[in-house]
Amino acid sequence: MPASPWRTFGSPAPNGDFVALLSYLPLKSYSRVFSLFVYAPQVMKQLSSANGLLGYSLLARPLSKRFWTLSAWANEEALRAFVQDPPHQRIMAALAPHMGETKFVRWAVKGSQLPLQWHEALPRLSGASPAQTSHVSGSARKE
Repeated sequence: MPASPWRTFGSPAPNGDFVALLSYLPLKSYSRVFSLFVYAPQVMKQLSSANGLLGYSLLARPLSKRFWTLSAWANEEALRAFVQDPPHQRIMAALAPHMGETKFVRWAVKGSQLPLQWHEALPRLSGASPAQTSHVSGSARKE
């Protein structure tokens, strides 16, 4: 399944400093793949009205139970507000027990680097330093 096209929100200043986020969301069971596809439109609706979102794309490999998100935000506060608000917060709580080891990588980008590209972002999952990466397994979060 190819990545979804980058959806742009607003016009960031080319020299502005922004936050990029790449998330890796592996599921433990095929039975939860359907749940993820049911939840996705709810999160996408939330994204469409999220303050500070500059753009996003999704990548799904349902046959291997692996999913990724790639997004750009005005700042950490905007990203945190999105993550902590429903439905995202409720959905992540529901899926957390059914996920393998998730991984999140943040980095700084300039507006001129948007839209973000998957081929440039994905290698960051394996090459990230501990300061850039946080792991979440179940409901326990280690940073």
